[in-house]
Amino acid sequence: MKLIAMDLQKGLVNEGLYNFQHFLENTEKIIDAARENGVEVIYVQHDNGPGSGFSQGDEDFEIASQFLPLAGEKRFSKHHGSCFGSPELRKYLEQAGEDTIMLVGLITDGCVDTTVKSGFDRGYHMIIPEGTNSTFDNEYMTGETAYRFFNEGLWPDYFAKCVSMDEALVMLRGAEKEA
Repeated sequence: MKLIAMDLQKGLVNEGLYNFQHFLENTEKIIDAARENGVEVIYVQHDNGPGSGFSQGDEDFEIASQFLPLAGEKRFSKHHGSCFGSPELRKYLEQAGEDTIMLVGLITDGCVDTTVKSGFDRGYHMIIPEGTNSTFDNEYMTGETAYRFFNEGLWPDYFAKCVSMDEALVMLRGAEKEA
């Protein structure tokens, strides 16, 4: 199992996110548990390209202080919604022979959804821990509605295994024993 921490960037991590404090606490807990149990944490950052204000070298592109990578943790950039749009990440995962991905990050109804479906289409077992993705209100639905639609309606039992925090922590502990 690998843990992908996606788009946890300064330009996105703020109190406008649905259930912000819960998201912060759960995501930090999963990242810490992965590290404690020898599960590799891989960071993927969205890059909108030079001059966008959301690209390498821009403040908003940087990882938010709550989720900073440790020395040696891999970082990849993506220019599209899905993490699997990064050829470097795909190659890295293929070389590792990994087929199970636990995913945390932003934005539920954008890049997280695209990554879940893209990972599923590529044959990965996608795991989504409760409260470790979030989104903003938009003109069509609230952040809560979007979160619940994907996490409780669309993904479970088809595109991803959506699990409680307790179950995710047990899975991370079990990953250490399998290694």
